[in-house]
Amino acid sequence: MPTSNDGIMVILSSPSGAGKTTLVNLLSKKNNFEISISHTTRKPRPKELSGKDYYFVSDQEFKRLIKNEEFLEYAKVFNNYYGTTRTPVINNLNKGKNVLFDIDWQGADQIKNKNLDFKLITFFILPPSKEILYERLSNRDMKDKLIAEERMKQFERDVLHWINYNYVVINDDLDTCYDKIQNLINAEINNGSKDYDSEYIRNHVESLTS
Repeated sequence: MPTSNDGIMVILSSPSGAGKTTLVNLLSKKNNFEISISHTTRKPRPKELSGKDYYFVSDQEFKRLIKNEEFLEYAKVFNNYYGTTRTPVINNLNKGKNVLFDIDWQGADQIKNKNLDFKLITFFILPPSKEILYERLSNRDMKDKLIAEERMKQFERDVLHWINYNYVVINDDLDTCYDKIQNLINAEINNGSKDYDSEYIRNHVESLTS
């Protein structure tokens, strides 16, 4: 039975290229924050390591895990599966460790709908503009402009899910964005006052979708 000594769950989601993975890695350097490592069927990018960035598995292995109901959440994104297995997450939470999730809106919805007895805080990370997002996507290991353009089309759909998150944070400057997330997590844990302007966020979303 979960107690007040249990860890909390913190989800960071974003459209591709908005910087959530970098932010998750920064947060994980804090004491007591563990990254939930997802399983995926996609091929590793340069410098990615299995067991550190993802567990890279075959389609067959992923489907076996689905069949055995071992996933807390899973989704198909850009023709590849991504998923979080339940056991390591629950074990960490029961040990009092806070668990960070680097997942998309589909996974976030599934975890919310599980109604687990642990505190859950959700963040949606947005870029400062569509132009900057396209630049980031083009500069990544995606030399193919078609891939960047496909991601941009997906962005138009993903951004609509911002409304389902506790907080939306704009990643204009990485350090500022990190501080904002950390302050909001601390305020949630300690029932402190929150520096959060929902009207500003709404206007920013409108500027990204207009």
